[in-house]
Amino acid sequence: MTDLERTSPLHAVHEAAGASFTDFAGWQMPVRYSSDLAEHHAVRTAAGIFDISHMAEIQVVGDDAADFLDQALAGKLSAIDLLQAKYSLLLNEAGGIIDDLVVYRNGEHEYLVVANAGNHDAVVAALTERAAAFEHVVVMDRSDEIALIAVQGPASRAILQATEGLHILDELPSLDEVKYYRATGASFENGTVFIGRTGYTGEDGFELYVDAADAVELWNALVAAGTPLGLVPAGLASRDTLRLEAGMPLYGHELGPDMLPVQAGLGRVVALGKHGTFIGRDAVEAGPVEGAPVLVALVSEGRRAGRAGYRVLAGDTTVGEVTSGALSPTLGHPIAMAYVHPDHAEPGTVLDIDVRGTRIPATVTTLPFYSREK
Repeated sequence: MTDLERTSPLHAVHEAAGASFTDFAGWQMPVRYSSDLAEHHAVRTAAGIFDISHMAEIQVVGDDAADFLDQALAGKLSAIDLLQAKYSLLLNEAGGIIDDLVVYRNGEHEYLVVANAGNHDAVVAALTERAAAFEHVVVMDRSDEIALIAVQGPASRAILQATEGLHILDELPSLDEVKYYRATGASFENGTVFIGRTGYTGEDGFELYVDAADAVELWNALVAAGTPLGLVPAGLASRDTLRLEAGMPLYGHELGPDMLPVQAGLGRVVALGKHGTFIGRDAVEAGPVEGAPVLVALVSEGRRAGRAGYRVLAGDTTVGEVTSGALSPTLGHPIAMAYVHPDHAEPGTVLDIDVRGTRIPATVTTLPFYSREK
């Protein structure tokens, strides 16, 4: 580990649990504890607990906060209710994606923007620069103060309800009442925990924002409550296959500064109908150039999966490139997302993936590959 690599407040806990680590956006984060497959299946059938403290948390407060976010982001954040979350995009002037974000409204004039670890600096810089035009807005980077723990899987709610010392605050929604992309608050130890019913696995689950000083105690309490219910610690490897099955994009793979939202299948996230303008709007309205690649889902047979960077072929012509791919642990066959020429994006189209010199037939389908039963 170099001096430039950061560690989570939970690093010692992961070491004690026998985790293997990997560098992720300058952080040393657990990639697995036991096996990728075991951790993946635990999330699908019971629950997994993830340390995602590398994510960036930026607080936006002030009387103009809602108007500011409407202009700074591509969604209509002024329309969300108190304790509601919304998935949104931070765009550049060319309409490309600087980052995909989750934004919570956690006060009358207060919002919490959650950004990807690798884009921390870019998001803080963009929001700070864009806030300069608003007199009553303050942008505060709180990433170093907050640890973030995700509990994902069908047993997640029961685990939180059984966690000793975790109590929902008076007059706030109970865990039974919190709907998807909504939030509540709890007390724990001498502090509070902000709890969102969100996640990145395709399963029901919660993300818990806690003071970094209380992270170890909260993690241990969740594990103690969850172990009898099948909870296991899970690392970034299983998180990646879970999100891929759920058709959730990963920045740097499916999303980037040269891709318009519509190319990534995220046109619905952009609120073109909202009053006023937002940065990147003109480029989004103009749309991509003719023939610009679009994101598709691909399914194959057998056991050999396409990986990021592998070519996608139509006959002898390269028509695209895989952005993410794996042998799906849940479905038992290879799946991938890829950018391809729009002429080859229709569901049912049969293409080939060049897997280390072998052509593997792959059929275009629709996302997600996996949907949980509700």
